[in-house]
Amino acid sequence: MPKLLLIATGGTIAGSAADTTDTSRYRAGALSAETLLHALPEASTLGHITAEQPFALDSKDMTPTHWLALAALLRERLASPEVDGVVITHGTDTLEESAFFLHLTLPRSKPVVLTAAMRPATARSADGPMNLLQALACAATQSAAGLGPLVVASDRIWRARDCSKRHTHAPDALGGVDAGPVGVAIGTHIRLDQAADGGAPCFAGTLPSALPRVDVLAAYAGAPADLIDASVANGAAGIVLALAGHGSVPDDWHPAIAAAVARSIPVVRASRVASGGVMPQANFDDAAHGTLACGRLTPWQARVTLMLALGCGIPAERLQGTLQRA
Repeated sequence: MPKLLLIATGGTIAGSAADTTDTSRYRAGALSAETLLHALPEASTLGHITAEQPFALDSKDMTPTHWLALAALLRERLASPEVDGVVITHGTDTLEESAFFLHLTLPRSKPVVLTAAMRPATARSADGPMNLLQALACAATQSAAGLGPLVVASDRIWRARDCSKRHTHAPDALGGVDAGPVGVAIGTHIRLDQAADGGAPCFAGTLPSALPRVDVLAAYAGAPADLIDASVANGAAGIVLALAGHGSVPDDWHPAIAAAVARSIPVVRASRVASGGVMPQANFDDAAHGTLACGRLTPWQARVTLMLALGCGIPAERLQGTLQRA
């Protein structure tokens, strides 16, 4: 039987509430990894399972420091012959950011699967137990390794890079926008419909000891350009602009962008629109203004990529290529 490792970080999947019908007021991360497994006796048929709990967080409190610690722990565990696959429990609020960070940094030698829940474990019809059981089944499927980190929820399997939170409270809140699932879970039967791409993670080398500050600034009707000035003044090493449409830059933001670029602070154009991304030179002359385009990435993914790129010392002339490859 495969040797599976459960790494619990908290979240609603480990949440507890006094009222079994109230899914909005609960304490996230209240239950331990062992408690979650104890509620799933069926899991013992999937593999030999051990558990670790590096954090017990509401994922709104997850930080880049936690990402680095989690990635370092996972790299160490994945290198061990005592681990054949890993499942990570996480809160849904920032799962897409942690998942994308792991997509960029983890080797693809063994399955890594994230899962979560929208209802606390004490709720009627809690979604966490089945999500966790299916995630363990997916982690026991060796062919899942080459797809990179995956997200399993609501009977569907998504690549970490394609999964986001699309609804504020529905049980099937997690899913893709521009890409569909790569497989399905029917009970504990896993069917993967996409072959492994064989690609290595974008940041396969040594992890940086810390990640620099990169801010995401939203454009909206009448948004002041001094948002950029304030970000620079407060020490941002990079800026991602969540712009309207296909990365449309308000005219009165041009001087502030130019000032940031003149200080060698990378400025990335992204879009607040959920689908489509922003291509270089689209709607804006990136070459003339010294800006970068996020490609297919969301603003949050562009931020994660830029933080890693700057933390790893990637030179300015390679940043655009890095964003395109992420």
